Amino acid sequence: MSTDAPALDAAAAGVGFDIIGDVHGCFDELVELLARLGYGTTPGGLTAPPERRVVFVGDLVDRGPRIADTVRLAMDMVDAGTAHCVLGNHELQLLRHLRGEMPPLWGLAETMAELRRDPQLTERLRAFAADLPPWLRLDEDRLLVVHAGMTDALLERADSAAVWFALYACLPVQGTARTDWAADYRGARTVVYGHTPTKQPRWVNGAICIDTGCVYGGALTALRYPERELVAVPARRAYYKGG
Repeated sequence: MSTDAPALDAAAAGVGFDIIGDVHGCFDELVELLARLGYGTTPGGLTAPPERRVVFVGDLVDRGPRIADTVRLAMDMVDAGTAHCVLGNHELQLLRHLRGEMPPLWGLAETMAELRRDPQLTERLRAFAADLPPWLRLDEDRLLVVHAGMTDALLERADSAAVWFALYACLPVQGTARTDWAADYRGARTVVYGHTPTKQPRWVNGAICIDTGCVYGGALTALRYPERELVAVPARRAYYKGG
């Protein structure tokens, strides 16, 4: 994991971003959402509009019904250059579990049950997750995509506390208790994040949460940037009721 991921210049490259909220193994909804966004499927894989790139806000794994298919698709897109992804707290928990540092909590058991059937995918996912940045600074630093939250002061520090905040929206001394950091956000960047499910995406002080709880029966939501257009597909059912 590196905090030195290069900024992606949308303006210079003529590229727009389709930023997708927490998927949590909701593969069918992800495929439907990608189709709504103009991404097509061919025998060779997924095709992307030449001027668009997907950005996942993390938490691809855990809780949902088709975790292996979800991560395989996301990794294939990243490898093909049609997507980018930031680290979510659930990817971090997966890495820690694979290192023997924590039990399979918070839906991780579902992920491990699928991964045990495919050791090669397990190793690929381990390497993929270990290489994910905790945030991406895009569009000449006018856009920040992060899993849970960020402040300007922490972003400039780019230290372990900043990474923890990026994943949990709180400082390490607070454990994993979430804060409504956006209520105090006054930065110039547009910040797009997930992590805390909401019934509807909400703009607060230039920041928007796009985790609309698909795995809980809500919807899977994308923000098209720079258009600021929201596109969502409803969950086919509620897949997970735990915490």
